[in-house]
Amino acid sequence: MERLYLTEEHEIFRQALRKFLEKEAVPNYEQWEKNKEVPRSFWKKLGEQGYLCPQVEEKYGGLGTDFGYAVVMNEEMERVGTGMVGISLHNDIVIPYIESYGTEEQKQRWLPGALTGDIITAIGMTEPGAGSDLANIQTTAIRDGDDYIINGEKTFITNGYTADLVVLVCKTDPKANPPHRGISLFVVEAGTPGFKKGKKLRKIGQHANDTSELIFEDVRVPRTNLLGEEGKGFYYLMEKLQQERLLVAIQCMASAEKMLELTIDYVKQRQAFGTTISNFQNTQFKIAEMATELEIGRTFVERLILEHMKGKSIVTEVSMAKWWVSDLAKKIAGECMQFHGGYGYMEEYEIARRYRDIAVTSIYAGSNEIMKQIIAKNLL
Repeated sequence: MERLYLTEEHEIFRQALRKFLEKEAVPNYEQWEKNKEVPRSFWKKLGEQGYLCPQVEEKYGGLGTDFGYAVVMNEEMERVGTGMVGISLHNDIVIPYIESYGTEEQKQRWLPGALTGDIITAIGMTEPGAGSDLANIQTTAIRDGDDYIINGEKTFITNGYTADLVVLVCKTDPKANPPHRGISLFVVEAGTPGFKKGKKLRKIGQHANDTSELIFEDVRVPRTNLLGEEGKGFYYLMEKLQQERLLVAIQCMASAEKMLELTIDYVKQRQAFGTTISNFQNTQFKIAEMATELEIGRTFVERLILEHMKGKSIVTEVSMAKWWVSDLAKKIAGECMQFHGGYGYMEEYEIARRYRDIAVTSIYAGSNEIMKQIIAKNLL
C-alpha cells in the first residue's frame, strides 16, 4: 500500500531507527522484561540519536518533525515489543500537553530535558475508582495562596516508576457541576515532598513497560506548575485523546502484522503428517482471512493518519479504529498462537509474548466499550 504521508526522508529515518533498535534494544529486551523497565541508559541513547520528541520545535532542541515520524517511531518500537510503549507515551502523549498548553517558561524548563532523556514523563489520569470515567476522579488540588496542595492516588501509570515528571489530572473545584468543569492539569516533579511512587505493578504482559501507583499526600506545588487554565483540564484531555487513541490503533496494526508475519514463517517450516502445515486448507483459509482483515484495518488507519495530520476532528472515526483494530489484534494473537501449537505457549517463542502483551490494548486509552459509547453518542 502506498503511504502518501511518508517521504523518502521518513524511510531513511525508519532504516536508521531500525538499525539502532536492532543493536541497542532487541538483544536487551528480554532482560528489560525481567527488570520490568526500559533502563534510563537506553532513554539517554534515544535522546542522543534524536529519537525523543522529534516533533518539538527547534528552539527547544527538537527537529520540528511531522506526525509521520511518530508513526514510523511507533511502528518500529512495536516491532521490538509492545513493552516499548512508554517511549511513545513520553513522545506523543505527555509532551504534547506541555507543547500545546505550557507557558514559555514551562517549555524552556521541561522540554529540553525531555529531548535528551534526562526527563522521563508520565501522565496521571487513572485512579483506583476512576478509569475511563475521567470526570469522576477524586485527586484534588486545592488553592493555598500561590500554591496548590494535591491529595490523591493514581494507578496503572505507564512510566510511573521511572518518571521524573508527571502531568497530573486533578480536581481544583470538587463542587463543580457538571464535575468535568472542575478538572485541571498540573505538572508534578519527582522528589516533591509528599509525592511517592508505589512498587512496579505485576502485569500479565508488557513487562518491559514499567507501571506503578502514584501517591500524593499534601503535595505542595507552585501555581507556575498549573498547565494551561484552571478548570480547562477535561477539555485539554478531550483534545489530545484523539491522537492517543489513533496511536493505539497504529501500534495494534503493527503488532498484528508482525504476528501474522511470524506465523506465516512458522507454518512454512512446521511439519505435520508428512507435509508443512502451510499446505493444509484450514491454514491457508485462516491466513487469507487474517491478511484480508489486516488490509482492511490498515486502509482505515492510513486514512485516519492523513486526516489527523491535516488537523481534522475525527473523534468518531478514531474511536472506531481504536476498538476495532485492538479487538482484531487480540483475535489474530489467538489464531497465530493456535498455529504455533504447544510451542506458541512457550516464552521462548515471540508469539507467546505478543499474545499476552496485546490484551490490554482494548482497555487502556479508554476501554472499547467507552469507544462504542462515544461513537453512538456522536451518531444518535
